[in-house]
Amino acid sequence: MSGRIPSDREVAVPAAGWLWLLPRLSFALFIAAVLSLLWLTDRADKEEQRATLISDMLWLEQNLRFVLRHNEELLGQIGPRPPTDGSRFEAHARTLIDSQTGLVRVFWVDPEGQLRAELPGGSAPAPNHETSRLALSVGKPVYGSPYDIGNNHWQFDVHVPLYRNDQSTGTVVGSYSLNRLLQESVPWWLAERYRIVVIDTGGKAYASRSKVEAPAAEGSYQLAFDPPGHGLALEATPYRLPPPLAGRLLSAALVVLAIAVLWSMWALRRHTQHRLAAEQALRDEHAFRKAMEDSVQTGMRARDLEGRITYVNPAFCSMVGWDADELVGREPPMPYWVDEDIDATQALHDRILAGEGPERGFEVSFKRRNGEVFPVLIHEAPLIDTAGRQTGWMSSVIDISDQKRAAELARQQEERLQATQRLIAMGEMASSLAHELNQPLAAIAGYNAGCLNMLTSGNANLADIEAALAKSTEQAQRAGRIIRRIYEFVRRAEPKSEPCDVAQLTDEVIALIEPDARRQGMRIQRRLAGSLPSVQGDRILLGQVILNLIRNGIEAMRNVEPLRRILIVTAQREDDQVHLCIADHGPGIPEEVANRLFEPFFTTKSEGMGMGLNICRSVVEGHKGRLWIEPNPDGGSIVHVLLPTKRR
Repeated sequence: MSGRIPSDREVAVPAAGWLWLLPRLSFALFIAAVLSLLWLTDRADKEEQRATLISDMLWLEQNLRFVLRHNEELLGQIGPRPPTDGSRFEAHARTLIDSQTGLVRVFWVDPEGQLRAELPGGSAPAPNHETSRLALSVGKPVYGSPYDIGNNHWQFDVHVPLYRNDQSTGTVVGSYSLNRLLQESVPWWLAERYRIVVIDTGGKAYASRSKVEAPAAEGSYQLAFDPPGHGLALEATPYRLPPPLAGRLLSAALVVLAIAVLWSMWALRRHTQHRLAAEQALRDEHAFRKAMEDSVQTGMRARDLEGRITYVNPAFCSMVGWDADELVGREPPMPYWVDEDIDATQALHDRILAGEGPERGFEVSFKRRNGEVFPVLIHEAPLIDTAGRQTGWMSSVIDISDQKRAAELARQQEERLQATQRLIAMGEMASSLAHELNQPLAAIAGYNAGCLNMLTSGNANLADIEAALAKSTEQAQRAGRIIRRIYEFVRRAEPKSEPCDVAQLTDEVIALIEPDARRQGMRIQRRLAGSLPSVQGDRILLGQVILNLIRNGIEAMRNVEPLRRILIVTAQREDDQVHLCIADHGPGIPEEVANRLFEPFFTTKSEGMGMGLNICRSVVEGHKGRLWIEPNPDGGSIVHVLLPTKRR
């Protein structure tokens, strides 16, 4: 707590900018290198695949050209004499058709264009005579245009001229099926790599050989299908083959590595940012708490589990007069303990360390460095570390000297106010009390005058004189009781706790105020239950409360009709409490006034001080009771006083 916290300038790293930039730049270069490698590898694979495609297509072209040229020679070997024997033509034609070179039919046409023989026979369209004449005129094989024989099945014919002694003997026509030619002439390994299609210049497909289940890739290659020509071309489209396993593993490893590096950098950056934020928050929190602890007037003291002081704030040091360096590390007994109470303080200290101290705040006495003893209020709380373990105790210490002095001053002021209220009450009752004292004094004067007259006349009768003196003595005692009640009520004495009979106390108060009430035309009805339990309290203070409340009830009925000037005083037992009620039949209390009746210095009387009800409530609550006012159903108000029979 007392360690030095580095400033922001000390914590800030001047090179933080380029330190953060270097790993970012390195990572960017690494990603660029990986992407470049993958791009170059892919480009090299594509170039190699393109070169292989061109090489394969050139080979296929040469192979198809060889097949067609070879078939031309074989077709020409049917001559030089025209076949006159059907079996000989059929044997030659069947050999050509069965050689799996794409031929599906062989015709022999004479120079006039008449079909002389065919294999196999059927309803196939006759060869184009114009193409045959062209072949005879140029003296070499001529290929015809492709034609559809149905169901999108395309064929083309080759017309091979036959000569004998430089004389034309007709033509041999071989019909090729484009699909069969591709199926029989394109090897399987080539079909595994590419989709081979025969198309025209408009992109129309005439025949194909492909792996239907394999998807085609981009980057097809075309070359002219010549012969037969006529705008036909061979198109090869490579299949999209999966890359080699090693390449995929390498690429996956590079991607995973890049992601791992990126994630680690992101996690490191996030961790560093959180750490810096936590350090900054810690510095701010420490500065805030330090400022708060230095500014509060409450003393703070921390102790470990062995009772050794580990921290004190400036308020505590100012309170006891010792510096922090003199207190931190000290073990009991402490220098601020009062010498006379050192054993009790040590026992309380041991109980607190054992976890058996008071749960709420407790008061003890401390000693300042100059020897002054002062009371303090201490609250103890366990110190818990981040792991949830208790490492000691934290105490908040409050100097309550001023509160004690203020409380004592308030108590003295309240006593003075109570005495003043009693004197004011007695002043207002002086006339009625004087009237009540005049009766016994007049009686005493009369009895004394009678005795003097009897003695002066000489006819004194000792029995009459004795009776008159006895009555005079009784009247004097009556006057003495009245004076004693007044004296006990108005004299100032320390509050004391003693058993009080509420019924007897109420009777005494009524006897004191009843003469004045009768003079004003008031009647006081007693409804006191018998055998009421005693309450524990100050007899004089409780009597003042009852007197004030009865006087308030009488004053409330001054302006009502005489028949309603009845004050009802009841007292009864409720469980372990005595319930005293004083009901008047006055005009009642307005709601806005009722809410302020118990406020100090609030009064509805022109000459009142506004302290009567406030003092009454303070006295009742000081006896652990309650005082409240509610409307009287018969008109007026009812004052309730509830006093416990046992002190709580």
